[in-house]
Amino acid sequence: VSDASGCSMIALLHTGAAKFPQNLLPRAREAVCSLLPAGVLKGYSSIVSRKLASHGFGASMAAMSSFPPQRYHYFLVLDFEATCDKPQIHPQEIIEFPILKLNGRTMEIESTFHMYVQPVVHPQLTPFCTELTGIIQGMVDGQPSLQQVLERVDEWMAKEGLLDPSVKSIFVTCGDWDLKVMLPGQCQYLGLPVADYFKQWINLKKAYSFAMGSWPKNGLLDMNKGLNLQHIGRPHSGIDDCKNIANIMKTLAHRGFIFKQTSKPF
Repeated sequence: VSDASGCSMIALLHTGAAKFPQNLLPRAREAVCSLLPAGVLKGYSSIVSRKLASHGFGASMAAMSSFPPQRYHYFLVLDFEATCDKPQIHPQEIIEFPILKLNGRTMEIESTFHMYVQPVVHPQLTPFCTELTGIIQGMVDGQPSLQQVLERVDEWMAKEGLLDPSVKSIFVTCGDWDLKVMLPGQCQYLGLPVADYFKQWINLKKAYSFAMGSWPKNGLLDMNKGLNLQHIGRPHSGIDDCKNIANIMKTLAHRGFIFKQTSKPF
């Protein structure tokens, strides 16, 4: 293969890559590259690197082709912890409010929002709640109210560029409870509005079941087991649960899974 014809083959593959089936693209690259002289191959690598850099992609070709692009620029991983007891107390109140900003291209954590929240209806945490979540009384006493925390979430979203209409982001939770039941229920009780960005989300349990063909009855523990992942931190710590969700998402993405909204429009 001459350098000229080799470059033509590269150009054809490069310009047609966007239309090429993602699962076949790596094999097509390998087939073309196996026919090319080392000099052409080196030039190809340089061209692609410059092309990626011009679009803001600093990752290597191997990293870029390891999983298909997601539909969202960012995933906002969220997992509330709330006041609880046996039998259950009413109303429940959010006491831990963590969010991880996950880059949809690299599936790496770029930023963290994490605050504890002071409950007002039942300000004293129960022994059951502390044992379950690891949150002790001193961690919530004197902390901002839910209204104040929601205001800070909005400030964080703005600072991170997530309120820009051109930026596509979506929340991800382990189940529907956080954004279908807990947040709207407490906001209704307190007479607070619910921001529109909290009204659509991805339920990781549903996404996992679509990807793996089985329902994770025990939530994160089953998903980590099914993917041979080590559980991070302690169960029912909001911030640790978020890290586990992010790790599961990254693993599924590397296996080729593309995440889609699972919640129904409000």
